[in-house]
Amino acid sequence: MGSADIEFGDCEQYNFGKYLKVLPTNDQIKELQTILRDRNTTRSDFKFYADRLIRLVIEESLNQLPFTDCKVITPTGGSYNGLKYRSGNCGVSIVRSGEAMEQGLRDCCRSIRIGKILVESDLDTHAARVVYARFPEDIARRQVLLMYPIMSTGNTVIQSVKVLKEHGVKEECIILSNLFCTPAAVQTVIKSFPKLKILTSEVHPVAPNHFGQKYFGTD
Repeated sequence: MGSADIEFGDCEQYNFGKYLKVLPTNDQIKELQTILRDRNTTRSDFKFYADRLIRLVIEESLNQLPFTDCKVITPTGGSYNGLKYRSGNCGVSIVRSGEAMEQGLRDCCRSIRIGKILVESDLDTHAARVVYARFPEDIARRQVLLMYPIMSTGNTVIQSVKVLKEHGVKEECIILSNLFCTPAAVQTVIKSFPKLKILTSEVHPVAPNHFGQKYFGTD
């Protein structure tokens, strides 16, 4: 994921480096972002349009995984030189809001394994700590899509990446799949993990922090 691939949308004034990729802004994506921010959006509409945006982010995140050349034989007997994923990919959702992205990943990769991380944040200090983690046993040999839709401070992601690294996952093998993040959060995460790849739909100073409550109907 080189610098030539980076699209910053409305965030050209920020210098985030070559490991951040923002979905190219178009009217469809802007409409989805608008609906998810509108306080008058019903929960059923919110979930429907959130799932659409999640699918776009997941598909682009999968595009960042390593591929290898392969040759297949077509039904007519011809040969085709194509591509396939290298073996050893998995997803990890940061509970609870990250679980909203699991179905989007399964829709694209039907047999992919998914782990979970639960991080709790102190209401006053915002300090984050991991209280639960469950991963595939061989996660150290896998490429990991870390799923977390809203990143306001970056603290939760930092703790999650630390746990993944403690389990042997290489920093450069982690792709953060994200819907909305603030510039401060991106800078915080990149400073801590400069080789971590981040794929998001938008970098904006105000993130829709109501996402998890609205999506799961707990508001």
